[in-house]
Amino acid sequence: MEPMNFPEMEKKILKFWEENKIFEESMEIRKKSPRFVFFEGPPYANGKPGIHHVLGRVFKDLFCRYKTMRGFLVERKAGWDTHGLPVEIATEKELEFKTKKEIENYGIEKFNQKCHENVWKYKNEWEEITKRIGFWLELDRPYITYENDYIESLWWIIKKIYDKGLLVQDYRVAPYCPRCGTTLSSHELAQGYKKVKEDSIYVKFPVNGQENTYFLVWTTTPWTLPGNVALAINSEVEYIKLKRNWVEPKGGESHGQDPKQGKLKEEFLIIAKDRYEKVLSKEYEISGESFKGSSLLDLEYEPLYDFIKPDKPAYRIVSGNFVSTEEGTGIVHIAPAFGEDDMRIGKENNLPVLMTVDKDGKFIDKIKTWAGKFVKDADPEIIENLKSRNLFYKIEKYEHDYPFCWRCESPLLYYALNSWFIKMTEIKEKLLENNQKVNWFPEYLKDGRFGEWLKELKDWNFSRERYWGVPLPIWKCEKCEQIKVIGSIKELEDLDGKKVKDLHRPFIDEIVFDCEKCGSEMRRVPEVADIWFDSGAMPFAQWHYPFENKDFIDKKEKFPAEFICEGVDQTRGWFYTLLAVSTLLGLEAPYKNVLSYGLVLDKHGKKMSKSKGNAVNVGDIIDRFGVDALRWYFYTVNAVGMPTKFDENDVQRIFRRFIMTLWNSFSFWKIYSNDKYNQKSEVIPDNILDKWIISEFNALIKNVTEKLDNYDLVGAARNIESFLDDLSNWYLRLSRNRFKEENNKEAYKVFSFILVNFTKIIAPFIPFTSDHIFKEMTGQKSVHLEKFPQEKIIDDELLEKMKDIRKVASVGLELRAKAGIKVRQPLKQLAINIKFDDNLTSLLKDELNIKEIIFNKENIKENNWLFVENGNFKVSLNTEITAELKNEGTLREVIRNIQSLRKKAGLTPKDKVALCLYSDNKQISGIIEKNKETIKKDTILSDIVFEKQSDLKASDEIEVDGKKLFIGINPIIDKSLIG
Repeated sequence: MEPMNFPEMEKKILKFWEENKIFEESMEIRKKSPRFVFFEGPPYANGKPGIHHVLGRVFKDLFCRYKTMRGFLVERKAGWDTHGLPVEIATEKELEFKTKKEIENYGIEKFNQKCHENVWKYKNEWEEITKRIGFWLELDRPYITYENDYIESLWWIIKKIYDKGLLVQDYRVAPYCPRCGTTLSSHELAQGYKKVKEDSIYVKFPVNGQENTYFLVWTTTPWTLPGNVALAINSEVEYIKLKRNWVEPKGGESHGQDPKQGKLKEEFLIIAKDRYEKVLSKEYEISGESFKGSSLLDLEYEPLYDFIKPDKPAYRIVSGNFVSTEEGTGIVHIAPAFGEDDMRIGKENNLPVLMTVDKDGKFIDKIKTWAGKFVKDADPEIIENLKSRNLFYKIEKYEHDYPFCWRCESPLLYYALNSWFIKMTEIKEKLLENNQKVNWFPEYLKDGRFGEWLKELKDWNFSRERYWGVPLPIWKCEKCEQIKVIGSIKELEDLDGKKVKDLHRPFIDEIVFDCEKCGSEMRRVPEVADIWFDSGAMPFAQWHYPFENKDFIDKKEKFPAEFICEGVDQTRGWFYTLLAVSTLLGLEAPYKNVLSYGLVLDKHGKKMSKSKGNAVNVGDIIDRFGVDALRWYFYTVNAVGMPTKFDENDVQRIFRRFIMTLWNSFSFWKIYSNDKYNQKSEVIPDNILDKWIISEFNALIKNVTEKLDNYDLVGAARNIESFLDDLSNWYLRLSRNRFKEENNKEAYKVFSFILVNFTKIIAPFIPFTSDHIFKEMTGQKSVHLEKFPQEKIIDDELLEKMKDIRKVASVGLELRAKAGIKVRQPLKQLAINIKFDDNLTSLLKDELNIKEIIFNKENIKENNWLFVENGNFKVSLNTEITAELKNEGTLREVIRNIQSLRKKAGLTPKDKVALCLYSDNKQISGIIEKNKETIKKDTILSDIVFEKQSDLKASDEIEVDGKKLFIGINPIIDKSLIG
C-alpha cells in the first residue's frame, strides 16, 4: 500500500462531510431522541485561535459526538463574545488612542462602530480551525452577544436582579485600571495576578505629645501615604515600645553614638511585640512593659502630609481585626480611597476619604509635590522625601502577587468610586448549595479552586465606565434621583414613544423620559455591564428568553446543560458567572457536569507567547501529522486538569504509536480482504485467540462507555490504546499464519468484525481516520451516523488466563534475551509451575518458539537451563540447541529474509512469485532443498530454483549462520527461470 498522507486524507473527509451534510444528518436522524444539552462558551473573534483553543474544542467535540452515537440529540449552537475591553483595546490600538478622552473626542458612535467591525477580525480563522479540527458546531446560527435580542434578555435579567434588591449603587473601593479607566470585578481580578518584586518601606508616624516617639508602619504602596487618615492596630495583640540612642548631626541623621559628632537623642518606636526582633536592628532595646493594642486606641499622630485638609476628624489610632503579626509591624496605615479594608474601617470610624489620585492614576493638582505623576512612578520620590524628614526607617524588597489588568496588563490600583454592585454575598449559601449538585472533572475543583472561591465570595462589581458593552438599563432622575430599571425594548418604547433600533451607546443615551415622581428628566446612567455578564447569561439570552422560547427554560428542554467544558482559568470566569446568573434568577445550577482542562504551556513549562518565540503554529502541526494525531495527543498526554507541556516530538511519538499502529492494522486487513465487510450476524468463533479478542473487545466497550459517561476521557483513551496494542501485537501477530490459510475464514471474519466496530469506538476521538477506515471497509456513508457499540458477553476467566499466558511469554522472552538466543531459533523446552489448557499452551509455544511445555516442574538445575521467578510464576528455559533445532532456526531465518525481500519489492501476500536461491554452503542448500515445500507455502511461491538468475524483480545477498546466500524473486513465472 502507498504511504498514507493523513492531512490530505482528512481534507477529503472534511469535503465529504460538508458536501453530504453528515453533521446535519447525524442530528436529523436523532431529532426525536432525548436531548443532551451542551453549552458552547463564546470565544472572541478579534484574536487568532491558538493551540489552547484546539485543546478545549476537541474535548467538547469528543463528548458531543459520543453522546450523539449513544442515541441523544446533541445541538451545538455556536456563540460569539463581542463586547468589552478585548475589543475596545484592539480598536484603541488601531486608532492609536491611549486615553478615554481621545475616544470621546473621536465620538462614541464612531468608536463603537469600529469596535463592531473589529469583533469579526479573525472570524474566518476561527471558523476554519473549528472545521479543520473536526469540531462539529452549528456555525450558521450562532448567538451573538451584541445583537438587540441578546441584549434585551440581559436587560430583563438585570431588572429581575434589581427588583430583588440585589443591584445597588455604592461608593466602594474596587480594583481599577487607570489605563482602561474602569473598575474590574473580583473574578476579573483573579485572572491577572503576577509575581512581582517591589520596594516595601517602614515609615515612622510621629505620636502627638510624645517627643521622638513614633508608630512604625510597613507599607508596600508608598504612593498611598498622602491619602493616609488613620492607623489601625489589633486590640488583642501585644505591643511594645523600643528605644535607641542616636546622634543628630547638622548634615542629617547618623547612627553613630559619639556625642562629639552632634546632639545625643533618644528615639522610641511602637511596634507589635511579635515583630520587633524581625524588623528592628539590635541598637533598639525594650523600654518598659508590653501592652494591649486596645490601650493605643484614639491616640493621635502627626500626618505625614497636609496637601488636603480632612473634612472629618483624622490621624488617630483605630481598631482593625484584619491586622495581624504575620508580616509588617502590626500597625497598618489606612487610606480609605485606596483599599477595601481601609474603606470598611473608614466607614466604621467615620473617617474622611482623601482622594489624592485622578482616574488616570496620577496625583491630582492639590498634591503639589507630585502633581501629574503616575503614582507607581512617584514611589521612589516619596521614599526620598521621607528620608529627608527622618520619617523613614528602612526599605526591603518584597515579592508578592500583584493584580494587573487581565486585558491590557497595566498594574491595577484599588480606587474608591461610585459603582453598581450585585450583592452576591446575600446569595452565597445558595451558590454553594447549587455547586454541590454539580459533577466537576477533575473532582477536586468542586470544593477546591471553585468551592473556596465561592466561600470567599465578594459582591459583584457590575458596572464599567466604558463604551462598547451592554448599557445598564438604568435611568435616573436628575432632580430627585428616582431610579427606573427597564426590562424590555417595549417598556422603553412605551416610555419614550419612539422606536428603538440600537441598544448600544450613544443611541440609548439619547433616550430621555419624564420622572413619574417629580416630572423632571430621567437619563440613563453612563455605565455598561461587566462583559462576563454577557457570557454568563448565555443559557437564557441565546434563546431571547423570556420573550421567545419560554419552554426551553421553563420546561427544561434546553436548560440546564448536561455538559460544559473550558479551561481551569474559567473557574473564576465563565463557570462562575454562569452559576451566578442562574442563582440570581432563583434557578438551579446551569450545568450538571463541568470538564475543566489545564493550560497549554511550552515544553519547558513556560507560558506561550509570540514575543517569546515559543508559541505553536497549529497549522504547521496539523500539516505534519494531521488533526487526529493532535487530538489523540491531547486525550492521552496527561491528566485533564494538569497543564500540558506541549512538545511536537510527543505528537510525533503518539502519531507513530497509535495512529500508525491503527493504520497498519487496517492495511493488514486490506491485504487479505476480497470485498467490503457487510456481516450482519454476530461471529461465534471456535479459535481461542478469536474468543479472547472478542471478549477483550466487549470489555473495551464496557470500560470506555463507563469512563466516557463519567467524563474520564483520558482513562477511556488509554483503554483504547491498550486494546489496540493487544489487537496488533498479540492477536494479529499470533493469527498471521491463519490469515494465509485460504480455507480459514474465521480469523478474517473476526478481525473484520473487531476493526469495523473499533472504528465506532474511536470515532468520537479521531473522527477522520475512523471514518476513512469505516467507509473503506463497509462502503457505508459514515461512521458518525452509526450507533456506539453495546457490550455483550465477556469471558472474564479467559481474559485472566490470557493475561497469565502473556506474563509467562514475557518472562520467556527475557530468558531468551539473557541467553542471547533469537526468537527465530526454536528451543526444546520451557518449564512453568502453572498448567494451562492445550489451546493456550499452543499459543505460548508459538510465541516463544518452543517445542514442548513442561508443567509443575519447580526447578531444573541442569547447566543448560535458565530459571527466573516473577510474581506467582516460576519459569525455566532449556537453552540447549541441537543440530536439528539449529537447522530449523536456519530455515526460519531464510523464510524471514524471503519475506523481507517480497516487501522490499512492493509485493503483497496475494502475489505468487518465483524464487531463486543459491549458496556455496552444502548445509544451507540441503536445509533449503529438504524444506522446499514449507518455504513455498510460507512465502507464497510458485517454484524455487537453486541457481543465480538475472533480470529479477528484487535480489539480495545475505548471511545465514555466517554463510552467504543469494536470493532473488520475480512475480512473473519465466520458463527459463524454472527450467
